[in-house]
Amino acid sequence: MAVEVSYIIITPYSLLKSRTGGIIARLMSRTDLEFIGAQMLAFTPEMTERYAQSLETAESKETGRLLATYVRENFPPREDGRKERTLMLLFRGEDACRKLSEITGRLSPLSPKSISTGETLRDTYAAVVEDKENPKIIRFFEPAVLTPPNSKEALDKLGLFAEFAAATPNLVDNSLGASPEDERTLVIIKPDNWRAPSSRPGNIIDMLSRTGLRIVGCKVHRMSVNDALEFYGSVQAALRDKLAPKIAIQAKELFEEKFEISLPENSLECLTQSVGIPFADDQFAQLIEFMSGRRPETCSEEEKKLQNAQAKCLVLIYEGSNAIAKIRSVLGPTDPSKAPGGTVRRDFGSNVMVNTAHASDSPESVEREMKIIRINQNSMASRITEYLEETGR
Repeated sequence: MAVEVSYIIITPYSLLKSRTGGIIARLMSRTDLEFIGAQMLAFTPEMTERYAQSLETAESKETGRLLATYVRENFPPREDGRKERTLMLLFRGEDACRKLSEITGRLSPLSPKSISTGETLRDTYAAVVEDKENPKIIRFFEPAVLTPPNSKEALDKLGLFAEFAAATPNLVDNSLGASPEDERTLVIIKPDNWRAPSSRPGNIIDMLSRTGLRIVGCKVHRMSVNDALEFYGSVQAALRDKLAPKIAIQAKELFEEKFEISLPENSLECLTQSVGIPFADDQFAQLIEFMSGRRPETCSEEEKKLQNAQAKCLVLIYEGSNAIAKIRSVLGPTDPSKAPGGTVRRDFGSNVMVNTAHASDSPESVEREMKIIRINQNSMASRITEYLEETGR
């Protein structure tokens, strides 16, 4: 089977109702496709019309009309200029269009003749309500997600999205519900969540949604060693201060027990320098390897600049009142063993290093970390363009 690239668009209503995590959990756990891109898109009136027209010509006549009308009514900005948010997720793999279409499910009225089983995304999250007197009249319609039914339609629509995504800011300003007092914070869903098909990334997002905050930015990111060193630079000194003296004490006790001698107290300083600091530095190197896929001492200066395909993260920008504190409360302490039940790190973290997610701890950290992550850049459009070039489009 041919390798294809296809997409899922999570609708404004699904985002508003905090269904993002549940949708992503289904997508990540029920397919072997590679998750290669994500971007929050605020449709302009022009892009709305182009996308609606493409749906009218691509789907069956009735479905195309229904979807096009839905997009025209729900995707463009409100009359007061507030922007509707949509989230586009990009996947690559064999038979990608069919696999995503099967997970999405068909559009059908939720009537006794078509009982919803909850198997597909639309079974769970979509709704089609007919007029009781005339079933041909649709009173309410919510598709939950949109995806192209086949590779031809995927190629046609990906061309539209490559152009639009490249010209669209990666952070959505003035979104529906925004307030001048809102705060933003940065969350990274770390590499351990992406190494095998799993519902974990979606479940984490679902837990974070209890804050009531809005996602206004999203990108798939792979840290280089240099990125990780800059991002976690202050951690090295903290590890030295915290770990080195403790390791020196342990080393002294083990040495005395092994050789049955008593070392002078001033030997602790020597053991701190000779054993404790190398141990702390090794812990730091493990952290860099965990986030970037490479230990810094094994890389040349040029290699430190390169992104590693094995170190995929998902970066999310949340917005709302008191965003930093709310996210950190749901995330829990750095050490999962000390985190309260029901927090992200307690449920999914393994240890202080492999603690499943990162969240900024102050407005200054948000600004610094967004700069390192290059939040204003998103690779999704370029990934689409690469695929279109592969196919000769």
